[in-house]
Amino acid sequence: MAASRFIYFDLGNVLVNFDHHRGARQMAEVAGIAEQVVWEVVFESDLQLEYERGAITTREFFEAFCARTGTRPDYEALLLAAADIFEVNESIIPLLMELRERHHRLGILSNTNESHWEFISDGRFPIVQDFFERYALSYEMRSAKPDLAAYKIAAELAGVAPAEIFFTDDRLDNVEAARRAGFDAVQFVGVETLREALRSRGTLN
Repeated sequence: MAASRFIYFDLGNVLVNFDHHRGARQMAEVAGIAEQVVWEVVFESDLQLEYERGAITTREFFEAFCARTGTRPDYEALLLAAADIFEVNESIIPLLMELRERHHRLGILSNTNESHWEFISDGRFPIVQDFFERYALSYEMRSAKPDLAAYKIAAELAGVAPAEIFFTDDRLDNVEAARRAGFDAVQFVGVETLREALRSRGTLN
């Protein structure tokens, strides 16, 4: 396969690792309720998905949380508790450095919400600013992977045809959808496997 003109990386469990259970525990502590209640209200309902799709604002997410849990925790404390769930995947940084040195255009294509993205992009994780020029974020696009519309918008943001984009994501359903959208996509299972995929396409030596 030919080297691509643009490379999109998924964010969660590719560039940064995350733990939703940690978020649920922290939110439960702030709200003074059981962790299982938070899990059911946020992650087993449609609330998180609506927030990631941009169907509701951060304030509307908070108000829905309050209504469904019968609590009213501090707004900023709850958002921080929900967002402080990330750790950088240090193993991928050398690969990003190599791609940057070869002048490849890089972007992030992620299902995320406003509070998570603000937490990640406020300087805590320099990886976001240091390597990437485009951010295709579900809450801004109003479309989330694996919806085909998300990939179409991502290609428009990159300014290249879908066939000229390489994409990696830890979720196979998102990878398969990317392929249907015309991307060259592989599932992320580790840095060395990804490196080999890029080498086979002539993107790396």
